[in-house]
Amino acid sequence: MLQIGFIKENKEKVIEGLKKRNLSDFANLDEVIQLDEKRKATQTELNTFQAESNQISKEIGMLYKQGKREEADVLKTKVTQGKERVKELENQMSDLSQKIENILLQIPNVPHSSVPPGTSEEDNEVFRAWPHALPELSETAKPHWELAKDHNLFSLELGTKIAGAGFPLYRGKGAKLQRALIAFFLDENTEAGYEEILPPHLVNEATARGTGQLPDKEGQMYYVTKDDLYLLPTAEVPVTNIYRDEILKEEDFPIMMTAYTPCFRREAGSYGAHVRGLNRVHQFDKVEIVRVELPENSYAALDGMLEHVAGILDKLELPYRILRLCGGDVSFASALTYDFEIWSAAQKRWLEVSSVSNFETFQSNRLKLRYRDGKKTELAHTLNGSSLALARIVAGLLENNQTPDGRIKIPKALQPYTRFEMI
Repeated sequence: MLQIGFIKENKEKVIEGLKKRNLSDFANLDEVIQLDEKRKATQTELNTFQAESNQISKEIGMLYKQGKREEADVLKTKVTQGKERVKELENQMSDLSQKIENILLQIPNVPHSSVPPGTSEEDNEVFRAWPHALPELSETAKPHWELAKDHNLFSLELGTKIAGAGFPLYRGKGAKLQRALIAFFLDENTEAGYEEILPPHLVNEATARGTGQLPDKEGQMYYVTKDDLYLLPTAEVPVTNIYRDEILKEEDFPIMMTAYTPCFRREAGSYGAHVRGLNRVHQFDKVEIVRVELPENSYAALDGMLEHVAGILDKLELPYRILRLCGGDVSFASALTYDFEIWSAAQKRWLEVSSVSNFETFQSNRLKLRYRDGKKTELAHTLNGSSLALARIVAGLLENNQTPDGRIKIPKALQPYTRFEMI
């Protein structure tokens, strides 16, 4: 959530940033500024009435001591009337504050200056290309959904029978591969200094709002109506909320956390090979990294997160590229996002496996996540990244490592976790 002071002081900058997101109606900016001016005027009037009421109360006490009861009773009537006005003003303040928050919740983050213009993923910028020739497979190579049937690794049909479309069931070496990847990712992250977290897999409304999932993404989340809870779309949500309503010290930084969770997303699917198999599912496993940083260090931290994720993909021997998302594709809460895509040699297409983002103060303003800078408190910066999302990683590993005789090689870095070298 943008800060109202930032909007007022940088209105033109905000408008130019939102234009990168292809927005053209900025009436809500004028409205929220006007409401804030009205709120300030109301607060001034409220402060005046409260100060007068306190002063009169002191005078009443003195009059009673002096035996001037009638004069004191007149002032008591005035205090009563003043309290009624104070109550009215407090109600107005509450109403204005709620209206301001409701508008601010609808305004997306201002993209970083380096975010390229564009309307869709087609306009994303290749930030780092794969420097080598892309692998080519034999004519008999199969996509991962066919390899899965050959080796009994996972079943979308059984998942549909048990839950519904988009809920894969892993078995045998497919299940072991999932478990191995989760352990491998967590070990890589903790060795890099991230604290491992095991959060709840459901969150309340305040938690979802704190990281920007509400009100922007409610249609993508699974909602448990009876309990008013949401299934996790990503571990970023509960992990970042650990520091909601906290005031940190400068020596607490950097805060680095990692967590594995299943992720649930209701995103509507389409038909075709590009969403077959594990390319798009409603439930998938993911390991996340989250950082809370001092503002002056957050972009250096973002660079470090990019190198960390790139290092893991190098160890998995997967060809990848990094995209810088354009204004039309960057998420509602993000100021700057990089996507990692791995090359699927069987499908001959790129598959997104990670997004690494800096939200600057957008989440921390919602979370009231602050740090003490001398006598003042300031908002921290929050960042997160997938490290990594398993469904498409599994797809890439199966397809890229298949041999002409139909077997699948396991990357050396993963073999201590799978305890087998070949499927």
